[in-house]
Amino acid sequence: MDFDAKIPDGPIEDKWTGHLESIRLVGPRNRPKYKVIVVGSGLSGGASAASLAAMGYNVHCFCFQDSPRRAHSIAAQGGINAAKNYRNDGDSVFRLFMDTQKGGDYRAREANVYRLAECSAGIIDQAVAQGVPFAREYGGMLANRSFGGVLVQRTFYCRGETGQQLLLGANSSLAEQIRNGNVQMHTRSEMMDLVVVDGRARGIVYRDLITGEVRSESADAVVLATGGYCNVYFLSTNAKGCNVTAIWRAYKRGAAMANPNFVQIHPTCIPASGDHQAKLTLMSESLRNDGRIWVPKNQDDQRLPSDIPEDERYYYLEERYPRFGNLVPRDVAARNAKDVCDSGMGVGSTGYGVYLDFRDAIRDQGQKVVNAKYANLFEMYERITADDPRQTPMRIYPAPHYTMGGLWVDYNLMTTIPGLFAVGEANFSDHGANRLGASSLMQCLADGYFVLPATIGNYLSRHPSGEIKSDDQRFKEVENEVRDGLLKLMSIKGKRSASSLHRQLGKLMIDHCGISRNQEGLEQAIGKIPQMKEEFWNNLSVPGSDDQVNQSLEHAGRLSDFYDFAELMCRDALHRDESCGCHFREEHQTAEGEALRNDEKFANVSAWQYRGDNREAELYQEPLEFEAAPLAQRNYKT
Repeated sequence: MDFDAKIPDGPIEDKWTGHLESIRLVGPRNRPKYKVIVVGSGLSGGASAASLAAMGYNVHCFCFQDSPRRAHSIAAQGGINAAKNYRNDGDSVFRLFMDTQKGGDYRAREANVYRLAECSAGIIDQAVAQGVPFAREYGGMLANRSFGGVLVQRTFYCRGETGQQLLLGANSSLAEQIRNGNVQMHTRSEMMDLVVVDGRARGIVYRDLITGEVRSESADAVVLATGGYCNVYFLSTNAKGCNVTAIWRAYKRGAAMANPNFVQIHPTCIPASGDHQAKLTLMSESLRNDGRIWVPKNQDDQRLPSDIPEDERYYYLEERYPRFGNLVPRDVAARNAKDVCDSGMGVGSTGYGVYLDFRDAIRDQGQKVVNAKYANLFEMYERITADDPRQTPMRIYPAPHYTMGGLWVDYNLMTTIPGLFAVGEANFSDHGANRLGASSLMQCLADGYFVLPATIGNYLSRHPSGEIKSDDQRFKEVENEVRDGLLKLMSIKGKRSASSLHRQLGKLMIDHCGISRNQEGLEQAIGKIPQMKEEFWNNLSVPGSDDQVNQSLEHAGRLSDFYDFAELMCRDALHRDESCGCHFREEHQTAEGEALRNDEKFANVSAWQYRGDNREAELYQEPLEFEAAPLAQRNYKT
């Protein structure tokens, strides 16, 4: 297996520029001859499809929503990072690079992270040109605020709906290319498998979610922009449709899966209210700019928060991390919230919640100022909980939110299958073991607007266009495999819904492969997942038929992949016998309870290769190099 990351030579600040000057190109007159499939229409997929089409490529874009505007990117709230230094507070491309490497606990590829920081400023210019309504200062300059893990203000935002506005910008560009005939949009179409011919990705098999028909589409290259897999936990902040199927099917066709256990548990989410709940709601990290996080010092304190005096409140992040306070990185904030709740100081009916309090901000700045920053977030919280956060503190608790793991890609964003590219959250490349807040939108748009459009030509230029069509026998073989899989799901005729089975898997995963992990728990999970999978295949009930709209069938198909993926996640977490970022192994922590890395053995990327349904995946490792940002123990205290 070739794990050559194809990182350019030279100083880190010159790698991307030098690479752009040396890679092969496809000429403008030849680009329309090349057909590119983009699966996913969120920020990375929409930006990729629009950019490639604007360059002249023949693009087919697929999404399972009824409109590309319904992609989950629309749910991102807080902002997008960029090294523009508008605040004149010492920010720079290098500082953004360093913050990202440190935030990821030095488990990301340096060259990719620096390129991300380098592209960040151009993203803001692109978005402004599209009409994205970023917040502005009184004088007209774009406004900035802070996010966790940094000491500068570099986050650009549109109140609490930044993802929505950026997606509208990308979608406007995509809509223009659809109108011009350069993009053919396939909505309500779910990718079911990847077609690999002679070792190269040559197309996909997909299911029409309205008619149930299974079809194929051939191409010269395939781009997966299908997001993350947090719904393996059942309860997450992700949309219910988010799944692992596209990248998992690619993995089973030969694409390596990198660091699958690296999952971010977001510290500021509305806690679950009971077993009836099927989804959790994010409260933006931006709220930690002005909200103070605390719990009662007395265990099982049942008083109203307003009745608890100041000297009986434990502002645990401010006390434990005086330099960063409430703006520590997400993994640190989530781990500490779990710690105080496990100690009996949690609030709410379950005891698993902490307060996010705006009392002091409203007192110091005035309610009008605070409301101008967070009004839509306050309203969202009030609609869900019936509590006004301007009058009583929010209750929050960590929830699965983002996945740093994904398909292994090289510097050109190509997977181990030639012709298959992965962008945005579908790949592993930029965030290491923990993503900083407001960096997901940055990566999605950097990949879609700047990186992939520049690098895909390096691959396409080496191969003739249109060599194979979707009526090829190899496409028909994969189509038949997909149909057989659907019929197998429909024929089980058991008694349990996919939702009840999924909830059971999710609880196992959050208990044993969640905020913290240990060897015993991971081994238990690895032992129980096959039993759950057997229950699924023997007792699943899928009502309806496969020749019509059937969301139960869609859920069942996605869940079947989550079982196999969950086992790989746990094996990856068990193998990585260290703590780093979000991957907190209880056996490996400092005297102060912080993550304790093992750089001698695990300063690498874990890349897993599929070897068959009844065989364990084979592990490869890509060593990480640290030249521009030498390895150091993370410190957010002093």
